Amino acid sequence: MPPYASESLGKESHDLFLNIMPRSVDGAIIVGAGPSGMATAACLKEKGVPSIVLEKAECIGSLWKHKTYDRLHLHIPKEFCELPLMPFPASYPTYPNRQQFLDYLEEYARHFDIQPHFNESVQSAHYDESSQLWRVNTQTTGKSSCNKIEEYTARWLIVASGENAEIVTPKLPGMKDYQGDLLHSSKYKNGSEYVGKKVLVVGCGNSGMEIALDLANFSAKPSLVVRGPVHVLPREIFGTSTFSVAVKLMRTFPVWLTDWLLVFYTWLTLGNVANYGFNRPKEGPMELKDKVGKTPILDVGTLNKIKSGHIKVVPRVVSLTSSGVRFENGLTDSYDAVILATGYRSNVPRWLKGEEKFFADDGFPKRPTTNGWKGEHGLYAVGLTRKGLLGASMDARNIAEDIRKAYDTRNLVSRASEIL
Repeated sequence: MPPYASESLGKESHDLFLNIMPRSVDGAIIVGAGPSGMATAACLKEKGVPSIVLEKAECIGSLWKHKTYDRLHLHIPKEFCELPLMPFPASYPTYPNRQQFLDYLEEYARHFDIQPHFNESVQSAHYDESSQLWRVNTQTTGKSSCNKIEEYTARWLIVASGENAEIVTPKLPGMKDYQGDLLHSSKYKNGSEYVGKKVLVVGCGNSGMEIALDLANFSAKPSLVVRGPVHVLPREIFGTSTFSVAVKLMRTFPVWLTDWLLVFYTWLTLGNVANYGFNRPKEGPMELKDKVGKTPILDVGTLNKIKSGHIKVVPRVVSLTSSGVRFENGLTDSYDAVILATGYRSNVPRWLKGEEKFFADDGFPKRPTTNGWKGEHGLYAVGLTRKGLLGASMDARNIAEDIRKAYDTRNLVSRASEIL
């Protein structure tokens, strides 16, 4: 049977993979060619462990390339965002921009000779008890796709599909009735087409805040929905990144004292942000990040635009109307466009089967006290600890070392059996 057949189309997805000759991978299968997947492939290569990288898009770092806005910069210094074994170029600024980060990823792949299998979307993966191997089924994607299907087998499977694999779009009453532009933030590039227009940004994470700022800079009339308590911190403290300061403080002080110092300095520099619609959570910023992975907002100028009246803060949206929205306080307003900065989610539950012990329903690993990157039967997760690029790099190093030990042991046993 050929690797694809027209009569297979339209059947249940698992039927597509019947009788396909699997392609054996000597080392590990990595799902995802974003920063996490690249970091893990490089660390494995450095330790002599082969791997293949499966990527559904046509490029490395597809989220950064296709689903980010033009003015995006890293929100924390580059030294906390570099991947293992290769720093950012010294010529890069403290906060590299979107294109610089993409260039870095491309050079990283060239340097370590990582050649992902592009346009190959993982449809399912499961552990086969009989062979003690992972079976990963893929299907081609892209405009020129001919629905080619493949099956790969390997001793190790590394989930590197990321925290932001799929967009999250809230289902609000009236969405079908709204006559203006309605888009997810992944489609937003810049404010050039919104000059003079009223635009509502739903969501006040770092992306929502920066999109509102970008709109204001393009002379739009943005409003920003603040749905609940959130920490707003300055990006820098005394000329040093707030993240760097927090890391140094936590080396000496407990989290609660670090949080108190961060909030106190924020009050001194930004004032009482509650006066502008940002109520603080009961937990401190670092405690909240550690508990639930919620990242504090690092302000890059949005708050000044709010103070000056160029950005309006509004309450939660309960429904859309033909011309605008209705807020939870009962008031309505009209908008030319609504941008949903409502984030992303993991897509792991869609394709990884039978691993409920390791992954929760939200597609993130359950939170064990140690080795949160390691599952059973050679299953690993990288970049899913809600600790950003720094956490992904740490995961990649740990995973590569763990697999290296098992890989070397397997090869020793194999050579010994050949001698005997």
